[in-house]
Amino acid sequence: MKKAILSVSNKAGIVTFAQSLIEQDYELYSTGGTMRELANAGIPVKSISELTQFEEIMDGRVKTLHPSVHGGILADRDKPEHLEQLQAQGIDLIDMVVVNLYPFKETVANPNVTEEDAIENIDIGGPTMLRAAAKNFKHVITVVHPADYNDVIDKLKNDTLDETYRKSLMIKVFEHTNAYDAAIVDYFKDNKEHLRYGENPQQSAYFVRTSDAKHTLAGAKQLHGKQISYNNIKDADAALALVKQFEQPAAVAVKHMNPCGVGVAETIDEAYKNAFDADNQSIFGGIVALNRTVDESLAEVLHSIFLEVVIAPKFTQEALDVLGKKKNIRLLEIDMTIDNSEQELVSVSGGYLVQDKDNVKLNREDMTVVTEVEPTEAQWDAMLLGWKVVASVKSNAVILSNAKQTVGIGAGQMNRVGSAQIAIERAIEISDNVAMVSDGFFPMDDTVELAAKSGIKAIIQPGGSIKDQASIDMANKHGIAMVTTGVRHFKH
Repeated sequence: MKKAILSVSNKAGIVTFAQSLIEQDYELYSTGGTMRELANAGIPVKSISELTQFEEIMDGRVKTLHPSVHGGILADRDKPEHLEQLQAQGIDLIDMVVVNLYPFKETVANPNVTEEDAIENIDIGGPTMLRAAAKNFKHVITVVHPADYNDVIDKLKNDTLDETYRKSLMIKVFEHTNAYDAAIVDYFKDNKEHLRYGENPQQSAYFVRTSDAKHTLAGAKQLHGKQISYNNIKDADAALALVKQFEQPAAVAVKHMNPCGVGVAETIDEAYKNAFDADNQSIFGGIVALNRTVDESLAEVLHSIFLEVVIAPKFTQEALDVLGKKKNIRLLEIDMTIDNSEQELVSVSGGYLVQDKDNVKLNREDMTVVTEVEPTEAQWDAMLLGWKVVASVKSNAVILSNAKQTVGIGAGQMNRVGSAQIAIERAIEISDNVAMVSDGFFPMDDTVELAAKSGIKAIIQPGGSIKDQASIDMANKHGIAMVTTGVRHFKH
């Protein structure tokens, strides 16, 4: 009979799976709670000790770490000498290993967990068996996820459990053990900070630092204020990423992951004034990022309204004295260096997405004027500022900007005209020097028509729609200068 070792912390579906293995002529060996679960369900199962002829010791810390287990798993069945050595030692082949590991992540997620509890939930035998079986995937089946039980049984019944499928199971093993080891490292490096709650009070949350670099939010030096919250962290990261895009003095105000006001100027005080004037309502309770030192005079201005977080490369002591009068405001000192090698990770159900950051840099000469009318110098300045900002606005995004600030922002709408309407309605001014900036192309000419009706005389957009010419014709009809970039800035 073929032999399978079953030892799982997640016991969902294990009884049904074990019964199916019995029907496929497998002899089952198990440990601890898994063995009890199977025995209570009437499944014929033997203790690992019957395989090893060695009793568990040290409260179960040593039970599967034995040649009778690992010899049976690791033997290369294409090598006669391996099989001869097994026979000489009286060791049987192991054909399947079904293991998922101690619930370490679940254990340490408890705010009251002790280090002793965490240590006891570091699995040793489980990862060792899994890695051994995965290494020998050509001969041994590894199953780490209950979701694979049905598929494995179906393939066993149909004799289709081939090497390609075994390799896919092997990959899942190393993904599983890699994530497990990473969770242990994260916990014991003391880089996990439990937060008061997540996006809402009913959601628990913590902040895991994977870097302590001074140019990252995780490496920021908090100079004042209460613990930064989950939402503060996300908003602050968005503000930091945008303010770093500017070489001249710049100020960025962010609310709910979208910039609500961006300003540039010759001085940081004037840049903040421009950002504030861009939307003097939404900035309240927001996050402000500045790319120059905050001194006493700017601190006095910042102190005059309610802000959650202020980010800057430096705060003078006089500025700290002023802002420190507010108990709860968080002051973060962060290096403004840009690291183009950084990647973005976004969690999804069952995994995560990884991508390079949207760090594309375009100069005026990289863009194309597609209309009969050329942009004025003031319109070029407005478009270049807006093109930097629109990359940080949730899609569909349409913003209005002049040479010194955003003047209207439409974010996150399901159609581009809707975003444009919001930007226009919220605009603090519309003049010949204000540009409309779109993160994606215009699939119809309706957005251009709306811009014309609103008095806008310059537009910058990626281009690339099959109906580009319709938008160009509409712009020419109304004397609008239009520039295309050939690059889009979608942000979901």
